[in-house]
Amino acid sequence: QIDPKDYTFSGLKNETVGRLPGKVAGQQFVIQDCENCKIYIFDHSATITIDDCVNCQIFLGPVKGSVFFRDCKDCKCVVACQQFRTRDCRKLEVFLCCATQPIIESSTGMKFGCFQYYYPELALQFKDAGLSIFNNTWSNIHDFTPVSGENNWGLLPETAVIQDYVPLPSSEELKAVRISTDATKSIIPVTRGRRQKTSDESCLAVFFAGDYTTANARKLIDEMTSKGFQLVQTKEVLMKAEDAHRVFQQSASEFIPLLEKGPVVALEFNGDGAVEQCRSTINEVFSGTKVFVSESKASASQDVDNFYNFADMQMGM
Repeated sequence: QIDPKDYTFSGLKNETVGRLPGKVAGQQFVIQDCENCKIYIFDHSATITIDDCVNCQIFLGPVKGSVFFRDCKDCKCVVACQQFRTRDCRKLEVFLCCATQPIIESSTGMKFGCFQYYYPELALQFKDAGLSIFNNTWSNIHDFTPVSGENNWGLLPETAVIQDYVPLPSSEELKAVRISTDATKSIIPVTRGRRQKTSDESCLAVFFAGDYTTANARKLIDEMTSKGFQLVQTKEVLMKAEDAHRVFQQSASEFIPLLEKGPVVALEFNGDGAVEQCRSTINEVFSGTKVFVSESKASASQDVDNFYNFADMQMGM
């Protein structure tokens, strides 16, 4: 028998509380009327509502459905979810991984950054919550109630460090979770999102489904970012033959047989020389693996547009 009290934090003040991996196990969770608290849910859950919280620091592990903040203010959060919504909130700073477009309503002073976090159980929790680590539209915010001449939301500085916002837990119980907030270790690849690109050259690389797709994609991200290129966006999505013709154009026939194995993972890198560097890295590192890579700087921006236009339609953005 499930006791709702085990899945609720209510009316707390100046406390540090949390749930360890395995303790929520896909249930719904409620956080309400908390003030000056540090709250950590190191597990996956079904949905989470956060109501009337003030000046709290909150970490939420992967949420299969929605995370809904209502009537909260001055909170700093790290959140991974399928859907993200706020209503009647002010001054929330959120490091976000969200599979669909985040929505704010009647909310002001909202700031967003890209989720970056690691602990050993987190990858499996993403799987259990049905979330792909490559589907993260953290910066593509939809303001349901815009006010003309005002901006209710913005992006956190690129230099923002998670621990300055949501520090690691200090309680003995929660210290057992082996956390790293180092961006290079993050389960979610850290992307630039909607931030201004530094170069007019981007490159698209697409990996096809197989045993090592995720590992290969991560390896290419490491190789490219270590050389100073920036990861703009990532996407994991199923493709059909007609999609391949639209996106891969004349090389489509080569890739169509690979689509039946499952979703593709696409990466957009940005920086002067991105195409050449990406092509040579793939030749050196992934010589036995079929990967689609933009052929030239001239065709690359079209590749990126073709793929992400298709993917956004797929995801119903």
